Amino acid sequence: MTLVDVRTPNPKNFFPGEDHDWELVIGLEVHAQITSNAKLFSGASTEFGKEQNANVSLVDAAMPGMLPVINEECVRQAVRTGLGLNAQINKRSVFDRKNYFYPDLPQGYQISQLYHPIVGEGEIAIQVGPDKEGNFESVDIGIERLHLEQDAGKSMHDQHPTMSFVDLNRSGVALMEIVSKPDIRSIDEAKAYVNKLRSIVRYLGTCDGNMDQGSMRADVNVSVRKPGGEFGTRCEIKNVNSIRFMGQAIEYEARRQIDILEDGGKIDQETRLFDAVKGETRSMRSKEEAHDYRYFPDPDLLPLEFDDAFIEEIRVTLPELPDEKRARFISEGLSEYDASILVSDKAIADYYEQVAEGRDAKMAANWTINDLLGALNKAGKGIEDSPVSAGQLGAIVDLIKADTINGKIAKDVFEIVWNEGGDPAKIVDERGMAQVTDTGAIEAAVDAIISANPDKVEQAREKPSMIGWFVGQVMKETGGKANPKAVNELLRKKIEG
Repeated sequence: MTLVDVRTPNPKNFFPGEDHDWELVIGLEVHAQITSNAKLFSGASTEFGKEQNANVSLVDAAMPGMLPVINEECVRQAVRTGLGLNAQINKRSVFDRKNYFYPDLPQGYQISQLYHPIVGEGEIAIQVGPDKEGNFESVDIGIERLHLEQDAGKSMHDQHPTMSFVDLNRSGVALMEIVSKPDIRSIDEAKAYVNKLRSIVRYLGTCDGNMDQGSMRADVNVSVRKPGGEFGTRCEIKNVNSIRFMGQAIEYEARRQIDILEDGGKIDQETRLFDAVKGETRSMRSKEEAHDYRYFPDPDLLPLEFDDAFIEEIRVTLPELPDEKRARFISEGLSEYDASILVSDKAIADYYEQVAEGRDAKMAANWTINDLLGALNKAGKGIEDSPVSAGQLGAIVDLIKADTINGKIAKDVFEIVWNEGGDPAKIVDERGMAQVTDTGAIEAAVDAIISANPDKVEQAREKPSMIGWFVGQVMKETGGKANPKAVNELLRKKIEG
């Protein structure tokens, strides 16, 4: 494969060295486990968390005479993902044997696709940011290919003092390996790329994207070069299963390579592992090439072929994807920042849309992002575990819009619903939390505060921003229940008049 550089060097991405700045070049190979009830070539279950070796068929265990049979649902999911990546769908693809020995690979080879993958070149747009002004930079990252392959099992070396154990539950599970072009130029771009890819497959329903369970993980190819120069020698960091760890691994590896090059050394092309405890990468083995694996077409599997009708049948079922949803949210009045936050996760976008249905979009977005997501983050919960339903949050927005409660009271109602549950309207009614809209009662409080602070009245006439102090005092006097708009209007009339 000939590498073509499509990116103009951007100084903000450069790594400083002792001699000069360096440019980072990153390519990612993301392994995404396909959402399917059965494995790629057998009917064994893919359910996560089962007892060791409970999800193993004779095919997965490589018993003599057992032949693979392609799972059509996995093919559909791969095509669906390719369409979501704006990629070329290849109507003919071939499965190859990648030969190597490891205890958790019973066959002695992995069935994969090298020369003729199911999905060809594509492209996704990532949003990097926000910057200090809340703006995002859009960057296009090329997709080299997506190919189907079977996963290996899992070796466990810490369960016994003298032996290693092997769990084959994962053996044969269908993977999509999504290979990017070397278009990524910073750690932030790498993180944004994986986040975007995870978001797309979750929207499509083709992978759950749970990196902590190993159903999505990345091999990270890192090299450095003088800005705009020739591509450097890359090192591959295997099986990174966290976006945070990926950032740390890239940072360490880039610094390691820069130090070697500035000392006059050269980079050895190799495969490395990231030690999350030490925060460093270490050598695993020299980097193999395709010929080292002795690839050849799998004789037990015919070429995979389908027609345009099969592709179109899948295309018409595609949901609204993150970029489309983001553009729609912006057209409905949301800022780029709010829209980007909301579409970052399908569950968050779905929640917001339920809150916003028939309501003020900006207010619904503010309460979803600032109050709900803020509370969830503080509590270490996901949107799926939210104690406040979209219906309850929507009811709070309705109460604000109807002037039944003000923003301060709304936060109190939110906290009650979070901790105790219940209908927000009933909570406000039963606990007497409705804001005071009686202008007579508000005016009496305003007059009392003005009368008690004549010196501050004179200051406020000289400096109108001082009215904010009076607003706070009136709100305190009324237990936070006064209508802030009415308070402001009365104060300005009485003080400025």
